[in-house]
Amino acid sequence: MSSQLGVTARTTGDLVSILKPDSRRTVIVLPDLHAGIGGAADFAELVIGLTSLSQVRLITEVRNTNVLFPELQTAAPAVMDLDERQWNGPARAQPKPDGQVRHPEPVYPAPDLDDPASVCSANPVRVTADYEATESNHGGLRTAWMRAGQALLQDQPPAERALILQTLLGDSADPRLAPRLARLAAGSAWELLWSRVSGDLTPPWPGPVSALTAGAGPLDGQALLSDHLGVLRTVDLANASPKGRLAEPVKETIALCALPDATVLTLNYEGLHAQKPEQPVQESGPPTLLDDGPTPMEQAIEIFNTSLSGSTSTAMAATAECLAMGAADGSVHAIGLSTTGSAVLTEQLHHGSVTSLAAVTLPLGDNKTTAVLLYSGGADGCVRAWAPGHEPQKAPVAERPCPVTALSAVHTTDGPRLAIAWSDGLIGCHGLESGAAASLGPGLRANGLIMTADGDLVVGTNEAVFRLTLR
Repeated sequence: MSSQLGVTARTTGDLVSILKPDSRRTVIVLPDLHAGIGGAADFAELVIGLTSLSQVRLITEVRNTNVLFPELQTAAPAVMDLDERQWNGPARAQPKPDGQVRHPEPVYPAPDLDDPASVCSANPVRVTADYEATESNHGGLRTAWMRAGQALLQDQPPAERALILQTLLGDSADPRLAPRLARLAAGSAWELLWSRVSGDLTPPWPGPVSALTAGAGPLDGQALLSDHLGVLRTVDLANASPKGRLAEPVKETIALCALPDATVLTLNYEGLHAQKPEQPVQESGPPTLLDDGPTPMEQAIEIFNTSLSGSTSTAMAATAECLAMGAADGSVHAIGLSTTGSAVLTEQLHHGSVTSLAAVTLPLGDNKTTAVLLYSGGADGCVRAWAPGHEPQKAPVAERPCPVTALSAVHTTDGPRLAIAWSDGLIGCHGLESGAAASLGPGLRANGLIMTADGDLVVGTNEAVFRLTLR
C-alpha cells in the first residue's frame, strides 16, 4: 500500500503520520482482508488508523464470521452485507473455457529464517509474516528485513534483496552474515562499499540524517551530515569514520552545502546561515576601517533572508559562482557570487513546493569558462534543469508520480551525473550525456544524496547512511 501511495512506511503509525498532512482525497480498497497473512489486530489497527484520516475513504472486505469483524466495529463502519437480496442479481452464466492454458501460481519454498539465501529467494510476504511472528533476531536478519520494509516485497531477483539486507544489517549482526549476503548480492547492479545503521558502534552511527552534502575545501573527501538535533558532523567518505563536528548546530536543517572557501551553508525554518569549520578571530583596530563591506556571499544571504522573506524557503544549493533557493510556491531564485550587487533571477519551475536543489559547475568550450546548472525537484514529482540567465529546459529531466526528496549533481569525465530520490524510496542515477541510468530501492526514504566524481552514491536516511558503487 505504501508503494502505491508513493511513500515509505514500515508500520501503520508511520503510514498514518505520513498521510495525515496530505490534503489530497483518495479511496483505498482492501479486498479479502480476512485472507491476509498476519494477525487480526494488525489489520484492525491499519483499518482504524486509516479511517481517522478525513481525506481518506476506505472500502474493506471481511467476512462477518472472521475475528476481524467485531474488531472493526469500533470504527463505526457503514456495513454492506453481500448476502442480502438487494445486492444479488440473477445468476450469470459461467463463461465457456477459452482454451487458454492456465499456469499455476509459483510455489515458493518455506523460508529458513536463519539462512540468507533462503529468505532472499522465498515468498517475501511469507518471510515478513514469519519474522513478525517470532521474537528471535535470527542473527540480525530479522532486524535488517524489518528495517527494509516494503523494499523487499517488490518483484525482484534474490541478489537485489541480498544487497538491501547487506546494506541494513548493522555491526551487531552475526559476522558470518555480511560476507554471505555480499556473495548473494554479486548479481546486483550495485556493490556496497560501507554502511552505518542505527545502533552501530564501530565506527559509530552518525545519527539520523536530515541533510547531507559532500565536503569541499578543507572538508574535501568528507561527507557533511546534519542529524535530528541539528548537529553538523563530518565523516570520511572512504569508510564513514568520524572526522569532527562544526561548532554551531542548526536546528531542523532542511539543506546543507559546503563551498571550496570552507563556508558551510545551512538552511532551516529561520533562514540561511553560514559558518566555517574554524571560525576566524574577529580583528579590531585600523585594518577594520578599510573593510570594503559585505562579500558577495554575505550580500546574497542578506538578500535571501530579508528581500525574499515573504516566500518560504524549502531548498538550497550553491557553488562558488552561484547561490540558489527553492520556495514553497514552486519558484527557484538564483544570485551570482562573482561580484557584489548581482540581481536575483527567478523562474517558476514547479507546481507545488520545491523540495530539493542541486547545483553543478560545468566547463564550457576550452574549459576556461564555466556555467552553473541547477536541478530542482518538486512535490509534483518533476526534476527540472535551469541555467540561470537562460530559459529553463522545457521537458523535465525525470518525472514520477511522487515527490522528490533529494538531489545530487556532479561533473565527471563522462559529463554531468544526477542522482534523484523520491518519497517512495526509489533512487535513480542518470548520466545526462551518455543516457546511462541505474536505480535502486533500499526501502528507506533518502533525506540526502551525494553523487561522487567517480560515480559512487552516498545515501543518508533516518536509520542508515551508506555508500554504493556500480559494478
